[in-house]
Amino acid sequence: MKKVILNLAVTLDGFIEGPNGEIDWCIMDDDMNFDAFIESIDTMFYGRVSYDAWGNFQPEENTAPAEKSIWQAIHSKNKFVFSGKERPNEKATWITTDLADRVAEIKKQGGKDIWLYGGAKLIKTFIDLGLIDVYKISVHPTVLGKGKPLFEDLKERIGLKLTGTRVFRSGVVELTYEAEKNNVQ
Repeated sequence: MKKVILNLAVTLDGFIEGPNGEIDWCIMDDDMNFDAFIESIDTMFYGRVSYDAWGNFQPEENTAPAEKSIWQAIHSKNKFVFSGKERPNEKATWITTDLADRVAEIKKQGGKDIWLYGGAKLIKTFIDLGLIDVYKISVHPTVLGKGKPLFEDLKERIGLKLTGTRVFRSGVVELTYEAEKNNVQ
């Protein structure tokens, strides 16, 4: 069965973006091998705001070839957008009701894993419903002091088991956790 993977950058003090939505602190090192992660998935989950911003993003012409390649690979994935309102789109399937049931259906389909891309509201909903199987959190060597926290107003405790760590040249530390079975619905 497919797994829902939250692969996300976070500051050392736990923020996923600054107070004005800034993510300029996010580091992409070549030793992170982000291409391997992209290759391990065939599906992406977006909230509407994130989809509008990044779902069809095209890098500028002078962007490095490696980054253009990543965006091309991202855009080749099956995309689902979770939103309160349906908006037909030939590049994505819109899900407006029965979120947990629809996620369960998608997970049962064959293929590779699913990247819970975001945004913050959708991530919070998935956390609250226990729909995340793997938390792949890259802690960046930056402290913002304020912003949008990853874990906010949790309904209950989340049990996690550490399954991997990686340290990159920049000082980013990637922590991979699996959700304990009693948290997964």
